[in-house]
Amino acid sequence: MKSRDSQQLDSRVRRRWRARLLSWYAHNRRDLPWRSDPHPYRVWLSEVMLQQTRVAAVLEHYHRFLQRFPTLEKLAAARESSVLASWSGLGYYRRARMLHAAAKTIVKKHGGEFPGSVAELRSLPGIGRYTAAAIASIVFNVPVAVVDGNVERVLSRALGISGTETVWAAAEELLSRPRPGDFNQAMMELGATVCLPRQPQCPICPVFTFCASRGSLEPANTVLRQKQREISYTLDRRDKSIFLVQRPKDASLMPGMWELPERLGIQEMSPQAREGVTFRLRHSITVTDYVVNIIEGSTPTGTLGQWVEKRRIARLPLTGLATKILRRARVI
Repeated sequence: MKSRDSQQLDSRVRRRWRARLLSWYAHNRRDLPWRSDPHPYRVWLSEVMLQQTRVAAVLEHYHRFLQRFPTLEKLAAARESSVLASWSGLGYYRRARMLHAAAKTIVKKHGGEFPGSVAELRSLPGIGRYTAAAIASIVFNVPVAVVDGNVERVLSRALGISGTETVWAAAEELLSRPRPGDFNQAMMELGATVCLPRQPQCPICPVFTFCASRGSLEPANTVLRQKQREISYTLDRRDKSIFLVQRPKDASLMPGMWELPERLGIQEMSPQAREGVTFRLRHSITVTDYVVNIIEGSTPTGTLGQWVEKRRIARLPLTGLATKILRRARVI
């Protein structure tokens, strides 16, 4: 199949693409909890969690979140701090805040019934073009295509095309109208498991014979090189409490979240302090790879924070790094 404009795909090729892809998906799709139970609340939650996060990292958080908030109504009635605490470890906390706001809107304006049209879904907080199309097609069988990073990579390689609107148009043209939800999930699955960014598994691709690039085209976006940085935190214990600080409510990053008090970088610390490092761990945020030094001892005088009992800590909205540190220290 030669590179061609998205509006000139041969109808026979489109039919064969759909048939092969759907057959492959039926035999190779991963067993994911939101697929076995495509309830609108569960599908929506999975789509929000999967934004900028790998499936493997989402599964544990997905089950834990549903245990705490099993229904849309439970989520809408919860305090924001409780929602953030259950979201802790997934990062990009704005997603959790928008999820909470959307749940309140659905309960208040739609009587708790999830809207089924793309237009109504897009009017909800935090739901954009992709998420609305995913929910509408998977849950309500609305014939609308989705384009995430995986789908964009598949179509860019297979059709030799580029540009956001061009790719969306191609996805709409290829879409299986009778089975839009399965087809969209199949396209995303193909990109996630076969048409990989750096090492596409072309020999097992169900639509390989239709592909313009045959794996020869590199993705347009290059991987950013990780920056290296070293940071240090104080782990201050007293009886059954830990000293924690809260980020300002107006902070640009993770506002209102709780963490350990940060201290001088290792390079600025005295030789005695360097020797006092209790343990180290690594932590990555976007394009920065951190080496994190944890030093047990007293918090520097004047640090604004409060003592929190260990039994209450897990209920606080902790930053992902704070969660990782406190688990390593066996506090939570």
